[in-house]
Amino acid sequence: MSTTFTEPDRPSDLLIRYVTIGGSYVDVTGPGGTSPAHRWNCQGCGDSSDAPREDFLFRIRPDANSHAATCRAIPLR
Repeated sequence: MSTTFTEPDRPSDLLIRYVTIGGSYVDVTGPGGTSPAHRWNCQGCGDSSDAPREDFLFRIRPDANSHAATCRAIPLR
């Protein structure tokens, strides 16, 4: 059994990818710029931003980074 994880495919609208302490990834996606339509999603535990159509990038970036710094879920694929 291999314990090496591979990075999942990158969504076409991926802006930022954080690595969690469990070895999974938190993706920040959206159109960029000043749009309020950004989202973060954890590939490990499945958690995500609360208001994906009201999330400005400057608001969710710290939340995604904070989640990555504490999430211990490991990737299952």
